[in-house]
Amino acid sequence: MDSLRLIEQWPVPHAATAVVGADGTVLGTHGDTTRVFPLASVTKLLTAYAALIAVEEGVVDLETPAGPDGATIRHLLAHTAGLAFNEHKVQAPPGQRRLYSSSGFEQLADALTEHSGIPFPQYLSEGVLQPLGMTNTTSTDSPGAGSASTVDDLVRFAAELQSPTLIARSTLDEATSVQFPGLNGVLPGLGHQKPNDWGLGFEIRDGKSPHWTGAHSSPRTFGHFGQSGTFLWVDPDAGVACIALTDRDFGPWAVEAWPAFTDAVLDDLPTRS
Repeated sequence: MDSLRLIEQWPVPHAATAVVGADGTVLGTHGDTTRVFPLASVTKLLTAYAALIAVEEGVVDLETPAGPDGATIRHLLAHTAGLAFNEHKVQAPPGQRRLYSSSGFEQLADALTEHSGIPFPQYLSEGVLQPLGMTNTTSTDSPGAGSASTVDDLVRFAAELQSPTLIARSTLDEATSVQFPGLNGVLPGLGHQKPNDWGLGFEIRDGKSPHWTGAHSSPRTFGHFGQSGTFLWVDPDAGVACIALTDRDFGPWAVEAWPAFTDAVLDDLPTRS
């Protein structure tokens, strides 16, 4: 895919990218796909997937109380538990505001540890990383932002997000559908969104503007970006996923470069040529 060469123009020291079809086929790569990059908040996708596995295993269910009083696993995954961004401080009652919260994912991991009896890094590794063969992905005590990985490993995860093997398709469909619809909130780095739609750990594009995906991305596109200059999105309508990892923090350069890159990737697909 010639569009992937656009990553060479990004003002970053190192970058790598891959595009993955709905059947898991790698449609193209560029850069060192074996290089390990910090994921920052892309980590939340891995944590969310571990939580979905826990739901299917009966360790918890989505309505299990967790986090602040009145909150549940569902609230924590959907960033509606009312917790502050990086503090274990309640700022709103559960279900009333979309408050993006890394501390909420810490409390989510704590709840999974409590109910499973297994330390969360081990649960993530045994439930997600090992089965998918993600041998170069770290599992740490920071479930909101602490993992590191390679493009090659995330290709495996992107394939799983399009054709799930570890969870039921119905579970993934629910996780990538809007939870607590109509809630407004701030999308970090991109400002206030009305509404700021989110699934169960997955940010959903819908009609958000500005956004880190492209103008040609379907409203059903889901994924996450990280402040370390990383992203993973899946566009179900296009039948494709894209991963990009860099070692420059997210900022205005990414707001400018990523949407154009995404549109070029989508326009470069064989079905759109």
